[in-house]
Amino acid sequence: MAIKILHLALFTFLVFQFISVIGQARRDNTNNISIIEQARRDNTKNKTTSSFDFIKKLQGCRKGSNKEGIQQLKTYLGKFGYLKNHNQTHPTNDHFDETLESALKAYQQNYHIKPTGTLDPTTISKMTTPRCGVADIINGTNYMHKSRSHGNEHVHVHDHGSITMSHYSFFSGQRKWPNSRTHLTYGFLRYTPAVAIPPIESALQKWASVSCFSFSRGRRYVDLIIGFQWRDHNDGYPFDGLHGVVAHAFAPTDGRLHLDGDELWSIGAVPDAMDLESVALHEIGHLLGLEHSDNEGSIMYPSISAGVVKNLNDDDIQGIRALYN
Repeated sequence: MAIKILHLALFTFLVFQFISVIGQARRDNTNNISIIEQARRDNTKNKTTSSFDFIKKLQGCRKGSNKEGIQQLKTYLGKFGYLKNHNQTHPTNDHFDETLESALKAYQQNYHIKPTGTLDPTTISKMTTPRCGVADIINGTNYMHKSRSHGNEHVHVHDHGSITMSHYSFFSGQRKWPNSRTHLTYGFLRYTPAVAIPPIESALQKWASVSCFSFSRGRRYVDLIIGFQWRDHNDGYPFDGLHGVVAHAFAPTDGRLHLDGDELWSIGAVPDAMDLESVALHEIGHLLGLEHSDNEGSIMYPSISAGVVKNLNDDDIQGIRALYN
């Protein structure tokens, strides 16, 4: 069985240069395996750690703690919606206060971690996992927790009598594509290598197979524009380099989907690399109107580890059908 690997990097010296590394790995082919190893080495020359790794140094911190890095923790939780005005209130304060404790407890509840308000190993492991850049809480609405907090999970009774609970959610106001626009065209940004296109198109077709949507590649004006971006790319949501935030997308009918070009991307499960199709599946869910789910098996769960391949599950399918019912 072959696994393809692509490596994207951009060096900025007044101009951008795109470098792609692709190889195939077979258990009995050491030459191809060495190509993957070289890609990893190339990818980590300038940065060997995730932008989230500072959190590991904060293990055990709790209310009352004063330690370098707590200000970064506030920025992290603010980025994903758990702290309001995090850049305006004590922006350089490394004090672990009651507001931060409350925000951390909300994060722990969303990810089914005991809400102690302490940075324990389980919390740190979850917070340092690569994730989507779309916030879990937007304008005060906690999309991951609102169903459970209001006691109205989506209940589904199946033909064979079993009952399941779904935790899908929608953007505020149920932002969606109008009924007249269920056939969407898509295109790719510059610097999108040809090898990256099939897994993204496969992700689009998987959503098409379970929804009212169909997709085709457009020539000029398109509904969805997909591709790789680097660092600050003028959409208000800069990427942060290797791991950390790996991608983001916008609610309907914006149509933009951006993947972090600094990541090591793979086609299939490759250690230390992000599976391109799995991440694209998640972000396309946002393009169609789904927000994050607290169901870890759902493609709309906010985080995904390197080397992991995911697919649509019942939570995702029920969500997209409920939104466009």
